[in-house]
Amino acid sequence: MEPFKEVFNHKSISKMAEHISARQDDFDQDGFIAYATKDLSTLELKQRSERITEALYKFLPDDFCRAAEILQAILHPDENISISDQGTSDKGVSGWLVMPMCDYVAFFGKDHFHMSMELLKEMTKRSSSEFAIRHFFLSAPKETMATVLKWADDENYHVRRLASEGSRPRLPWSMQLSDFINDPAPLVPLLEKLRDDPEEYVRRSVANSLNDIAKDHPDLVADIAKKWMKGASKERQKLIRHACRTLIKSGHKKCLEALGYKDAQIELTDFNILTPSVTYGEGVEFEVTMNSVGKVDQALILDFVIHHRKANGDTSPKVFKWKTFSLAVGEEHTIRKRHNIKPITTRKYYPGIHRIEIIVNGTSFGIKDFELIMEAACA
Repeated sequence: MEPFKEVFNHKSISKMAEHISARQDDFDQDGFIAYATKDLSTLELKQRSERITEALYKFLPDDFCRAAEILQAILHPDENISISDQGTSDKGVSGWLVMPMCDYVAFFGKDHFHMSMELLKEMTKRSSSEFAIRHFFLSAPKETMATVLKWADDENYHVRRLASEGSRPRLPWSMQLSDFINDPAPLVPLLEKLRDDPEEYVRRSVANSLNDIAKDHPDLVADIAKKWMKGASKERQKLIRHACRTLIKSGHKKCLEALGYKDAQIELTDFNILTPSVTYGEGVEFEVTMNSVGKVDQALILDFVIHHRKANGDTSPKVFKWKTFSLAVGEEHTIRKRHNIKPITTRKYYPGIHRIEIIVNGTSFGIKDFELIMEAACA
């Protein structure tokens, strides 16, 4: 399989140049291709996109309004099909090749707000303008917020999704929107508009935005979850649970209560580490038995925490999801788990004592040690 960066290759760039040339009489097609593909094999995905944006700036008309007309004209016809089905063809530009076009609008269209907004709206139907629009949230926050509130009612679900995804406070791989990190209140009416959107693609974006907010304003998201759960459809309940995933992992009591998880009335009658010594590359196995001591059936979220040993001997906790289930009055439940301790890029393991902690509805019910042995795996 060829590297993903090859979405920006000589063929696709040449096709873009062909479309521009058909709409700009004095366009230097060969010059554009040569500039955009120079040392292409040495560039990664983002660098290739940036090079194409630079080429657009260098070879399109200096007049942004004229350049914007050309960029809109070369877009693939809006056939309201999924982004994954679209690509640059004889019909026009679509898919990943729209990304450098969006950046062109973000960098050079700030003095032409309304034209830029219309262009990003059209571009997002063929790709996504979620990164580009953030530049306008920084340069013209009130006007941009007013625009995306209108987009929340658009007939195209890609546009509705842009309204929530582009305004996320902590969108991954993009600049943060510090105003919304400090005060997410302006986002709430937008997210409420989209919470029952017919497209899961949109609803998931709403959930991700709320999860961003939860990292700085956990009580606010817990309050929203409680409000939205009233009369919620199955689809909205799924959205809320996904939105609260960080709070659930952290055992945020107010959020858990909003989702129907009260303090667990249980006893952990057994908790055994079945593999007290674990060789690196294998797995730690453990088993718990719990008994209900409550007077009503209970909804339970069972998590476990690995307290990983660090180089200095301290430990660092990492929460893992395990199981969500109901426990009837007087019922006993036994469950076993194997957790692999193997090489991953995000963690360096150290030998010695590690710990496993059992968490039920945000409360710790027991913690036990196991030893991690590294020598055998390294031999």
